[in-house]
Amino acid sequence: MKNAFLVVAIMWLVYWADFLFVTDFQQYGLQAQHLKGLRGIILMPWIHAHHDYKHILNNSLPTFLLLTLLFQSYKTLAWRVFLLSWFLTGSLLWFIGGNNGAIHIGMSGVIYALAGFLFTSGVLRKYLPLQALSLFIVFLYGSMIWGIFPTQPRVSWQGHLAGLIVGILLAFIFKKQGPQRPKYQFEIEKELGIEPPDYEGDLRRAIEKEEQERAEQLAAQTNGSEQAPTIIVYDYKKKD
Repeated sequence: MKNAFLVVAIMWLVYWADFLFVTDFQQYGLQAQHLKGLRGIILMPWIHAHHDYKHILNNSLPTFLLLTLLFQSYKTLAWRVFLLSWFLTGSLLWFIGGNNGAIHIGMSGVIYALAGFLFTSGVLRKYLPLQALSLFIVFLYGSMIWGIFPTQPRVSWQGHLAGLIVGILLAFIFKKQGPQRPKYQFEIEKELGIEPPDYEGDLRRAIEKEEQERAEQLAAQTNGSEQAPTIIVYDYKKKD
């Protein structure tokens, strides 16, 4: 939780500093396909529109919640996932953002990356607690999927799309790392080449053997109790 708080605190410090300095921080955002826009890969997530406080408010709660879930569920991967989400989302956005001069700012791209990672990773790992986390993400932020389409003006749908793509890719890349579903005994034995005992087959064979022995005993008893049949021959003679 402290890591999530630290990230959100930096967001608000930058937002507050934007009011203290004459320079408008927005110009340091990401401008796609422009060399000077490359600095936005690093700076974009921390810059929010200072004339619209709703922008940073709308990004603060999802950032805090998703990072908290990330650091609680994927302790060994959390920083790598966050940093890669940050850099890769900005890098991909720089390529697909369009050469229209628009400047992209805000943490929303990283938010989409985190949500995409948490959802996809929980599905891929087939581990019940992480699957429950996936459903929780869908419940809270399922409507975010509409953000990857150009439905609202002045909203960086390309940044949302880039973040979602990056989050899904990271889930596949780190699929074998971090928390895993516990393996059952038969799965471990199979990996070691140990064939599990065939209890059902042994029981079936034992029953068949017992039935066969009973049949043989019954046949032996029947043969022992039977006597040779008496043959009666009638010879017809005429009376004189």
